[in-house]
Amino acid sequence: MSHSFGGHTSCVEFETGHAEYFVCDMGSGARAFGEHILARQGERPATVNVFMSHVHWDHIMGFPFFGPAYVPGTRIRIHGCHDILEHAFRLQQSPPCFPVSFEQLGATIEFVRLAAGKPFHVSGLSVTPQLQRHSGDSYGYRFEIGGRSIVYTTDSEHKLEDRVQTAAIVAFFRDADLVIFDAMYSLAEAISVKEDWGHSSNVVGVELCQMAGAKHLVLFHHEPANSDAAIEGALRDARRLEELTRGAQPLRVSAAHDGLEIDL
Repeated sequence: MSHSFGGHTSCVEFETGHAEYFVCDMGSGARAFGEHILARQGERPATVNVFMSHVHWDHIMGFPFFGPAYVPGTRIRIHGCHDILEHAFRLQQSPPCFPVSFEQLGATIEFVRLAAGKPFHVSGLSVTPQLQRHSGDSYGYRFEIGGRSIVYTTDSEHKLEDRVQTAAIVAFFRDADLVIFDAMYSLAEAISVKEDWGHSSNVVGVELCQMAGAKHLVLFHHEPANSDAAIEGALRDARRLEELTRGAQPLRVSAAHDGLEIDL
């Protein structure tokens, strides 16, 4: 069955105008992303900067199928905050899981350890990781360049009653031009049968973005079992909530789908 929203797991590219590539997570969408790079580069080697939220399998499973990783001259920097970052990438390409070992990849691959709350600069881009509530820990990222800011926050459970955490997240989202937000569940699911499962809701996304004065919320990391109709319903509910609670500044609300492009 095909779905208009698509079925790839997390892999989000953003363009800065720099010759290098920037992407969050290496889910199944990494295969198409790699094809895009190879077609665009031709014979020229590419430099790809990857920022990992965490290393659960749905976020790394695309890397063994990422074409540029097999091309000599390609440089791949994999950034993250987890101690096991490199181990996880190597493990999924170890026997008997995959026929091509990590050592056989043609690209030059380095792992760059980041620290939560500490800005990091790469190729003109300012990157700040933020610890999030998720099994095994997850990290969101705030990217800033040329007066624009993007927040990528997936696989994170936000409990608004936790005032300390909420204040930290609102500060992290503050005045962002775009927030890509984990809205896997409805509010009812997030506070009942799926509480403490490490994901958030469409309603909480609206509330946090409004508190932070963010400009555009994109609902992301949809529940795989949801139909298009269910995702569209979550989007309608989020937009209706935004209308009812709107302050001085409106919040644009969208739902992510495979191939979505947003200009800032």
